Amino acid sequence: MPNNILVTGVAGFIGRYVARHFSEQGWSVIGIDNSPPENAPLANLAAYHRFQLPDVALSSVLKEQPPDVCIHCAGRASVWLSMSDPAADFYTNTVLTFEILNALRLNAPNCRFIFLSSAAAYGNPESLPITEEQHSAPLSPYGFHKWQCEQLCLEFTKVYDLPTASLRIFSAYGPGLRRQVLWDICQKAITQNFVSLQGTGSESRDFIHALDIAKALVVVANSAPMQGEVYNLASGREIYISELANMVLSALESNVLPQFDTIVPAGTPLNWQADISKLSTLGFTPSVPLERGVKTFAQWCRAELVGV
Repeated sequence: MPNNILVTGVAGFIGRYVARHFSEQGWSVIGIDNSPPENAPLANLAAYHRFQLPDVALSSVLKEQPPDVCIHCAGRASVWLSMSDPAADFYTNTVLTFEILNALRLNAPNCRFIFLSSAAAYGNPESLPITEEQHSAPLSPYGFHKWQCEQLCLEFTKVYDLPTASLRIFSAYGPGLRRQVLWDICQKAITQNFVSLQGTGSESRDFIHALDIAKALVVVANSAPMQGEVYNLASGREIYISELANMVLSALESNVLPQFDTIVPAGTPLNWQADISKLSTLGFTPSVPLERGVKTFAQWCRAELVGV
């Protein structure tokens, strides 16, 4: 069983969950991020390297502390920002992923590389639930760039025998996430007592708690064939945004009624639900029910916003 892991973007939302869970499982975790040490999860790290990827310092880290597994959490994660600044999204996703893959090829060719992709690569799916065999039709630069990164992983596996796998994460959430729809609902309900959301409310998503993302990554790190394959990472449950809003407001014990502006932003898919059977065959089962996860998230938001 491998026991040395390198996590890029370790101070980010998902990176922190990954570092903590792998550390709890007995792995030695090496983290890379550009955040100051006080913002990194140092308690869960055997070593922390602060620099902005890509950087030649990565080669030194790989030589000094060769990882058995590398989980690539770094990169932009905003559809909206990719629409307004596609160049920045391209460089921080596609180009960065190439640079890391190439550094591994040269310095740690046996390292198992796991790329955190996105369901944005699907765009609007042909049917639900979405299987990995469905045609990719991204709607945003972010989705296109994530798909390009998957192709780079496949390239480095097929051409250079670097073991890789990509996980298409659907809608990640959990304490620590200060953006996207769950945070938006909580922030508005708590601070404004009025909740106005984009879209019609009939859009749907498949939410996966960050702790379950970390657990799935352990399964993939240990058991995946690593032939450049893609896995859906989600709960397998579809929920409409109107239903989600009511669930969050109930958890907050709020009487606010959510309003929808009927405007669906460009680049936004309408309905998502994942088929997770491929990942399940490796041994992954989601452990955080949405109702419990939403309740915990709402409590955390209240503490963050009002202190109690």
